[in-house]
Amino acid sequence: MDVSVLIVTKNRPKELLFTLEKLFPILDFTRHELLVFIDGCQETNQLRDQFPWVQWHSVATSIGASAARKSLYKKGKGALYIGLDDDAHPISFDFILQVQAAFEKDKRIGILAFQEVKGVFVSDVAAIVQATTISAEYVTNDFIGCGFAIKKEVYDQTNGFPVWIDIYGEEACVAIEVLDLGFQIKYVSSIMVNHRVDTLERIKEGRFYFRFEKQLKNTIFYYLVYLPHPYYKIAKLVFHNFKKYGLKDLTYFRLFWKSCFQAVLSFPTIMRFRKPVKKTTLQQMKEVRGLQY
Repeated sequence: MDVSVLIVTKNRPKELLFTLEKLFPILDFTRHELLVFIDGCQETNQLRDQFPWVQWHSVATSIGASAARKSLYKKGKGALYIGLDDDAHPISFDFILQVQAAFEKDKRIGILAFQEVKGVFVSDVAAIVQATTISAEYVTNDFIGCGFAIKKEVYDQTNGFPVWIDIYGEEACVAIEVLDLGFQIKYVSSIMVNHRVDTLERIKEGRFYFRFEKQLKNTIFYYLVYLPHPYYKIAKLVFHNFKKYGLKDLTYFRLFWKSCFQAVLSFPTIMRFRKPVKKTTLQQMKEVRGLQY
C-alpha cells in the first residue's frame, strides 16, 4: 500500500460526507486506502453503508481527537500517511502525486506541511484563487493537522499522537519528536487543502474560548514533557495568558484558572510521559522559519 489517508471525525457528518465525496475521485484503491475514525458520534455511523470503500473505526464514547488519531494511525498500512480533518479536502492538481514526489525529492523530509486555504467557497477553483499564489517551499518546525503527510517509518519511531492531550496541540508533539529524530518538516505551498471553516460561526459558537482553555493546559503539558528545563517557560506562558486573556472578560478569567488547576492536578500523570528533547533540536526549531497559519 502506497498511501493511507486518515481522518478523525466527531459530530460533523455533513462535513465528513462532503470530504469523502471529494476524495473518492482522486484515490486509487489498489494503491491507496482511506481510514475514518468516528470519535463517539452515532449520527456519523449512519454514513458507513454509503461508503463501503472506507475502512471505518469507531468508539461509542469520545476519547478525544489526539487519542483517536493515535488509535487510527496504528491501523494504516501505507508507506505515507496523509492526515486530513473531516472538514478539509485537497484542492491542488495531482494531489497524491505531488505528495509522493516531494518525499522522493528529499529523503530528509519526515513531514510535509500543506497550504491551508481557510473558508467556505462555491468551488475549489474559488478556493485556489484565495490561496497564496507565490510558490514557497521551506523547512519549518510545525504542521497543521487539517492537512499534512508523514512517512510511516518516521511516525513509527515517535510516540505517536499523545494520549495526554485531548485536542489542540497534538501536532506540535509529533513535530518535535520528528525533529528530534533528525528529520525535517517541509512546507510546500503548492500542495493545498481547503479547510472549510466559517470563522464568524465559530466565534458565535464560542470556539475561541474552548480553544483557549485547551491550548493553555496542553501547552503546559507540552513544556513538561519535552523541555529539558520547563518551569521558566511555563511561568512566562501563564503570566502572558493571564495578562492577555485572563483579564479580558469573566469567561476567559474563569477558563484561565480552570486550565491552571487542571494542569496542577494532572502533573503526576504528565510526568510519566516526560521525554526531554535534545537542546540542539530546540535550537534548530528557533533557527528555521516558522509556519504561517
